[in-house]
Amino acid sequence: MGDSSKTIDVERLISYSDDLVRVLKDKRDINNITQCLEHSKALRSSCDSDFSELQTSLQDYQTNIDVCKKKTEEAKSEAAADAEIDLLQQELEEEIKKEHLLMDELRMISNEINDLEVQMISVQERRQTLKKLEQDELREQRMLSLYASVTNIIPNLDDNSRISGHIVDRDKQVIEKFEFDPRKVDSLDICNGIWKMISS
Repeated sequence: MGDSSKTIDVERLISYSDDLVRVLKDKRDINNITQCLEHSKALRSSCDSDFSELQTSLQDYQTNIDVCKKKTEEAKSEAAADAEIDLLQQELEEEIKKEHLLMDELRMISNEINDLEVQMISVQERRQTLKKLEQDELREQRMLSLYASVTNIIPNLDDNSRISGHIVDRDKQVIEKFEFDPRKVDSLDICNGIWKMISS
């Protein structure tokens, strides 16, 4: 089955396969995304709370503005003193300024909430993509294991320009490397060669 320089210990190959499985099962990326999602939710909740408080304050200021307007109208209708009218006018202007400041802050919080919603959607999409990739990797790993068990052949998937891999003989505990160059060997000959390796 080939000279001794090309043989490899099967236990070393199995150990390498176990290491590869552990790498494929690494959950750090999903854990990071989950923490990011939880942080986004907490931040969203905090922004919602601030938004609600600002709305309440805005309503209070609006009530004060209405009261000031009413007082101003009453003062004018009763021909109140100019000093009192000026004072009421100043109070009204101050309340209006406060309202404008609150409106600006409300817009900023609303923008932050919108940004958080976009980030949350992006995180959820990435999480779904990672989950699908993990499932695909597990499926491919199982298929590769099945093929290796049936054919005693472990293909090399790193080099797409060549058809290569290793033939595993469990009884003799040796591995023999094989390689075909599609540019030099006919597809039918490659197929026949692989069948011979499987049946031998």
